[in-house]
Amino acid sequence: MSLITIIDFPVLGDGRGALVALEAHCQIPFDIKRVYYIYGTAQDVARGFHAHKALKQIAICLKGSCRFVMDDGKDKQEVILSTPDKGLLIDAMQWHEMYDFSEDCVLMVLADDYYNENDYIRDYNIFIELSKTHERF
Repeated sequence: MSLITIIDFPVLGDGRGALVALEAHCQIPFDIKRVYYIYGTAQDVARGFHAHKALKQIAICLKGSCRFVMDDGKDKQEVILSTPDKGLLIDAMQWHEMYDFSEDCVLMVLADDYYNENDYIRDYNIFIELSKTHERF
């Protein structure tokens, strides 16, 4: 089973440029309760290094590129995000790490819930233990 779920977004446009519209339960498979973005990250800096117990997110690289490592506690897979018409689903109980940010990278994330520190798993060893009892569908 692939840990990488890429969602292709329809691109509308003409000679004036491109437009991507994102709507909850259409292109995005959940209600959108929070939006945040990351930019200005140096190439030698890695981010992430956590999982969420319940939160689901979609990461979209609006500009530039970055790499993701996705980990379910058994397998790891890597993907490069480099186009604004594709989103990476970060499901619950997926450890994720981001690195190799291009100088111009702008990474936007759509989340299905509000920020909740109690939902974070920041210790990889604890994540591995919890992942043993988590079934991925």
